[in-house]
Amino acid sequence: MIRWFYSCLMWLVQPLLKRKLMRRSVMEPGYGQYIDERFGRYAQSVSAHAGPTVWLHTVSLGETRAAAVLVTALRQQLPQMRLLLTHGTATGRAEGLKLLQTGDLQAWQPWDTPAVVQRFLNHFKPDLGILMETEVWPNLVHGCQRLCVPLVLVNARLSEKSLRQAQRLGWLARPAFAALTAVWAQTPQDAQRLQSLGAKVQGVLGNLKFDVVPNASQLALGQQWRAQLSLPVVLFASSREGEELALLQLLGLASRDAAKVQWLIVPRHPQRFDAVAVLIESHGFAVQRRSAWGQGGPAAVADEKLQIWLGDSLGEMALYYGLADAALLGGSFEPLGGQNLIEAAACGCPVVMGPHTFNFLEAAEQALAAGAALRVADLAQAVAVASTLCFDSHRLEIVRLAANRFAQSHQGAAQRLAGVVVREISHGTLQK
Repeated sequence: MIRWFYSCLMWLVQPLLKRKLMRRSVMEPGYGQYIDERFGRYAQSVSAHAGPTVWLHTVSLGETRAAAVLVTALRQQLPQMRLLLTHGTATGRAEGLKLLQTGDLQAWQPWDTPAVVQRFLNHFKPDLGILMETEVWPNLVHGCQRLCVPLVLVNARLSEKSLRQAQRLGWLARPAFAALTAVWAQTPQDAQRLQSLGAKVQGVLGNLKFDVVPNASQLALGQQWRAQLSLPVVLFASSREGEELALLQLLGLASRDAAKVQWLIVPRHPQRFDAVAVLIESHGFAVQRRSAWGQGGPAAVADEKLQIWLGDSLGEMALYYGLADAALLGGSFEPLGGQNLIEAAACGCPVVMGPHTFNFLEAAEQALAAGAALRVADLAQAVAVASTLCFDSHRLEIVRLAANRFAQSHQGAAQRLAGVVVREISHGTLQK
């Protein structure tokens, strides 16, 4: 009965979803494409295939990049598989195109009503469903259970905040987690929280994001640009709304000290690039955008104003980390839970993080313990600590080496996950 009320609500808000997608498509055209797929109506046909169809759901850009290493490992162990990729965001779908081979399929995540889920499953007929990290939808899970499609949750994480939210909706969340075929968690803490919701946790296999190798050419180009600069560079990585404003206010109050460091802001969401550029200029700073650099790197500009660089490109975080001497962790200076610091560590870039890292708590604490990151109380302290670190070459090198060691020591989750998925779930189920 509870799921019936939930399903009615999801059905009623479908017109609102369509309007939201059209609004977002103004800034990100990808949201305006293939909208019917979100409601289980597909133009693409699905031909017969000799091997298993493995459905992998990766919502966003970060999850899709992390999934790439799992896809590679799965193809090694299931060479005849056909991949079906689904996504929730435009950036995730664009990134997913890089993972497709001839015969593979791609679509939007089905909206979570019984009818849409049934149309999705009937159309694509997956032999196995793999959800990434936190994506558990009640009707999607129920639909797979009803049609005997094994559905597993991998690289699973659940913060204390998310656990509390799920417990408040326990009448809906608990049956969904309990109906999953199997779950493999990132950390023991994640495993305990997931088990408290009834999930069948089969093991703790680590975090796929440690297996993602930074783009070597981007990293080298960023380091090349950095070698040509006279000022150290501090990157505000994946900054969120409100954080850029706070940074600019701090730099305005300490303009003399701020001029000793080159500041680079890379907003988390691409639709905010233009707004952040306007914000920088409104606070009296000159702005130079990555989109104007080309392959030559940042240009020297004769301007009396303090200049802020804006990273207004997608898929170039390795370049930005290579260019930076240190990075502030976006989302950690407001109660937003923080962003992922693993890519920064893999690039050897020291991270200064604020107090709010509950979305990636274990990785943040592990990085802190390994000496790969520093924690501060607020953004003002972060600015001071990062600026000081840039001028302490000995300490900077120690933190860089610690970051590389930290990233390398946690690798291997992709092969472990592929192995257990094939062995414990796929055996006898995926053979046609």
